[in-house]
Amino acid sequence: MSFRLEPRTDASVALKLSVSLGAGLAALLLVAVPVLFAGRNPIEAYGLIIQGAFGSLFALSETLNRATPLILTGLAAAVAFRAKLWNIGAEGQLYIGALAAVLVGSGLLQMPPALLIPTVMIAGFLAGGMMMVLPTILKQRFGADEVVITLLLNFVVILLVQMLIEGPLKDPLAMGWPQSVPLLAEAKFAKLVPRLRMHWGLIVGIGGALILWFMVRKTVLGFEIKAVGENRAAARFAGIPVDATMLKVALISGGLAGLAGVSEVSGVKGYLSADLSPGFGYSGIVVAMLAGLSPVGTVFAAIFVAAVFVGADSMSRATGISNYLADLVVALSLLCVLVGAFFLRFRVRYEPAAAPVAGE
Repeated sequence: MSFRLEPRTDASVALKLSVSLGAGLAALLLVAVPVLFAGRNPIEAYGLIIQGAFGSLFALSETLNRATPLILTGLAAAVAFRAKLWNIGAEGQLYIGALAAVLVGSGLLQMPPALLIPTVMIAGFLAGGMMMVLPTILKQRFGADEVVITLLLNFVVILLVQMLIEGPLKDPLAMGWPQSVPLLAEAKFAKLVPRLRMHWGLIVGIGGALILWFMVRKTVLGFEIKAVGENRAAARFAGIPVDATMLKVALISGGLAGLAGVSEVSGVKGYLSADLSPGFGYSGIVVAMLAGLSPVGTVFAAIFVAAVFVGADSMSRATGISNYLADLVVALSLLCVLVGAFFLRFRVRYEPAAAPVAGE
């Protein structure tokens, strides 16, 4: 007997849901092993994670607040990866978007909130977008590897931010703490619920996901992005402006990551600091892959990842298990999703051994 792989022409919705659920259950079963070695009941640990992430209005608010930048950086990765443009620089684009928000929103312009907040968002979007357009131009003109360029630009931008908040942008009232001057009150996002940290950046992220879904499914640009991602040479032969499409994708991708920085500055902190992001740009790649590059799925994947991290902190305090368990859950979930994606593309065919011919 033997097995062979056969490409699938299409995967049904039921199969996709089954694979996604199976991947999630497999990840939970795998994570149960180190929990058992730690001397704890996995069911109890998972229950504490859920309770810590969704067990109260405060917990839900913290989960959604943590999910907000992940939605935007996840969308940034999803739209770029659809066109086979490998944006690994969402972390730097997040910081440059936050920097643009501070430059515009800390007193450069005097406007009412109805005008200043959109202006700050546009500034952050354009700053982040240009951070991705530059590597894309270098890729098109000189064949440079955008993975390397975007990755290295992360460190360049973070060092630039550190220099500015220690120098020209340093807040003189911060008691020597390295942070920028604060944003004007008119440039800050309003809270969705009083006395909780959940803010209007969440609505921006969900709105961005819906707009991106519409763009991908219903517009000419969405078709061009899909065509370029599937086969760039064939798309060029069919008359699609490949280079222009890639630049549009780069602007949208970097801009969404820049909006994540605006969201953190205008919605949470109110100023720029070197520890603004604990790795939201890199986590956005995981979110996009968990969502299968689906814009709407990115929202749910971001909430899942945020819930794991927020809930793991609560679980760690209650049980003594390290909150690094959250990293393990997310990593194994991604691994299981990738294995599931393999079986969505191929089916395993079993071929029984041929019966022996009589007389041999």
